[in-house]
This record gives sequence, structure tokens and C-alpha cells, in this order.
Amino acid sequence: MNLLFISLGCDKNLVDTEVMLGMLVHDGYQIVDDETQADVIIINTCCFIHDAKEESINTILEMAEYKNEGRLKALIVTGCLAQRYRKEILDEIPEVDAVLGTASYDKITEVLKEALGGRKEMVFEDLDALPVVDTHRIVTTGGHYAYLKIAEGCDKHCTYCIIPKIRGNYRSVPMERLLKEAQELAEQGVKELILVAQETTVYGKDLYGKKSLPGLLRELCKIKGLRWIRLLYCYPEEITDELIQVMKEEPKICHYLDLPIQHANDRILKRMGRRTSKEQLVGMIRKLRSEIPDIALRTTLITGFPGETREEHEEVMDFVDEMEFDRLGVFTYSAEEDTPAAEFPEQIAEEVKEERQAEIMELQQDIAFDLAEDMIGQEVLVMIEGKVADENAYVGRTYKDAPNVDGLIFINTEEEMMSGDFARVRVTGALEYDLIGELIS
Repeated sequence: MNLLFISLGCDKNLVDTEVMLGMLVHDGYQIVDDETQADVIIINTCCFIHDAKEESINTILEMAEYKNEGRLKALIVTGCLAQRYRKEILDEIPEVDAVLGTASYDKITEVLKEALGGRKEMVFEDLDALPVVDTHRIVTTGGHYAYLKIAEGCDKHCTYCIIPKIRGNYRSVPMERLLKEAQELAEQGVKELILVAQETTVYGKDLYGKKSLPGLLRELCKIKGLRWIRLLYCYPEEITDELIQVMKEEPKICHYLDLPIQHANDRILKRMGRRTSKEQLVGMIRKLRSEIPDIALRTTLITGFPGETREEHEEVMDFVDEMEFDRLGVFTYSAEEDTPAAEFPEQIAEEVKEERQAEIMELQQDIAFDLAEDMIGQEVLVMIEGKVADENAYVGRTYKDAPNVDGLIFINTEEEMMSGDFARVRVTGALEYDLIGELIS
């Protein structure tokens, strides 16, 4: 039976998708990438912000049309939107046969059998459950890099964020499970392992009574075949000297950190429920750059938070200008129902949010271009991502670039290379966010 799986949202959601795919393939389903050929369609949804919610709903409605046409035997919705709006999905989109919550993805094979038998299903385990699955994941990222989800849920309860309500409290995956999974991924050919969670920096506190990310990293570095280990979603207030030390000592760990800071004004940070001040943020950034001089820092910001004044926005601009982040993304504030911030007075007009977002991104574009120009003449190690169609050129990433969110480097060469190969490259040019280079023989 042919199965199409659509994965929306973040890389953490993608890991759940890959786990479900592994279970379904083990159960005998054939994976297809064409909805017109599918007997079953499963959509793993996102609802983190308004745009993600809209994309999820539109995708469900689009796939529901195939059910009406008669070929599709089952349509199943999983993930965050399913967790949050389970009843509404089944009531308002009758073509949907089953919905699974975020802690229930390990039930996908049984639910699909029931749906194919004509039963409508709603499966929602305890939100603080941690599913255990024995089948191998199907890596969908090309095989040379993969995400390792080290924890589920979040305890921070930022005032704008719905995650704790749809993903539960923070719970770490036991280290032995992670090491086994990482070993299997390396044996499948994965060379770059990217650690993800809602927050990676407090990994292990719930299981082992202390932050155990440094210990996990040391063990992962022992796995043969892995060349790069990358850290995403490191809250600045949770970064320890021990973590910095491990990054300095272990050559496999990329000198790259993703620090979701969201704002730089103390009043707004407090209203957001964040646990850092601007002074602490500046202190941590300077410390990281002092301890690891070649570190690449990525961050994300929210603009147009309720009550944000023009002056507070200007303060963020000055902060971005001063800190010169290597990589930066900006979201406009999205008022999510059931979050405290959605009820705050002084909600800001959409066009103002978008104007402020554009201003920050324009500033960052200049910073990114200057930083890219500074790299001209440098030699860098590049992971090849693939060939440019119809050209003698390849595209790759340096240690400064996480897949799908950061920049690329384009390399002109007659040589044959494969995705996942590593090459020494001299940077010869800079674009807005990307680089141009030549192979060093």
C-alpha cells in the first residue's frame, strides 16, 4: 500500500516524522512522493505561529480533496495542530480519519489499521509520556546529516509560546537511547549530527539531577563516522563553563551555537517571560567569543511584541549592530490563543511588525555581507550538499552554516563529488548570505 507523508514545521517535528516512517516501512508500506499515487496520506502538522497553523490547515484541506475523489483510503493528521485542535479537526474536516497527539506518534501503525478498517480514531497519550520506538528511523535529509532530538517539551513558559501546552513538560531522552540512535545513524552514513530540543542546554537535569549536555557530547564524539556535531537552541542563561570547555576540547563539535534570545530590551524580555537581561546577553556573547574566537553565533528575534515602543525597537537595532551576529532570523510576533501575551494590551498592528522586521533584516544583511567579505581568501572545510543542476559546480556548507536556515558556499569544479563529502575550499567571493569558493587540490 502506497503512503505519502507530509512533514511540516520544525526539525524536531521532522524527527517524529522519520520515526513514524520507520515504523510504517517496517510494517510493509511503500513510501511515495506523489499524492495522486497515495493510498494513505499522513500529515505531521505545526501550529507554533499563525503562518504555520495556516499552512497546516491548508495542507489538510488540500489532501482531503483526494479523499473526496475516492482513491485515498485514509487521511491521518498528527503533530502539534492535532494535539491542539483534535476535536475541531475531526468535526470540521470529515475526510480526516484519525488524529494523533504529539506524545502518541508511536501508535501510528495501529491507528492506521483502524482507519483503514473504517474507524475514526483520536489517540492522545499523557502529554508527558516519552514514546519508545524500536524500529530504525528513515532519515529524510539526504543521509549525510541527521537531527538527534535529545529532549521533548519545555518548562520555560515564555508568555508568547504555546509549546508547553502542546508538547508537555521538559523530559530528556535517556543517554543510552541517544547513543544507540546516534551509533545507528553513523552506521547508515550520517556524518553530521545536529542536536535539537526545545532547549538543548538543560538536557539531563530531570533525569540525572544536573545539566548533562557536556557528558552527552563527549560520548557522542567517540562515535566513529561522525565528523561534525552541531548544537541548536541553546538558551544563553543555561550555557555553562563546562559546555564551553567541551566545545573547545572536542574537535568534532562545530564552533557554532544557536542562541534564541528574542529581544534585547529588559522591559520586553521581562514581559516575554525570558530569564536574561540585555547585560547578561552581552556578557555571554562576549564570553563565547573570547573563549572560542572562531565561533559562529546564530540568533532569533521577535519584533512587534505587545507594547514594544519605537525606542525599544531601536534598542534591538543598536544591539544587533553592536553584536554582529553571524546568522540572524526575525519573526513578527504572533498572538497565540491560550498564551498570556495574546491577552496583553497594546497589541501592535501587523504592518508595524513587518516594517520593524524588515528594518532588522536589512541591517543584518549588511552585517552578513561584511562578515562574508571578511572570509575572502580564507580556507574552509566544506560539507558538500549536492551538485548545481547543469553546471560544473557544487553547493556546500561550512561549520558556520546549519542546513536550511543558514548560508551556502558555491564551488566551481570539474571534479566529481558526492553529497556528504568533505572538501577544503578557498573562499573567493561573497554574496548577500552565501559564499563562492574554489577547491584546494
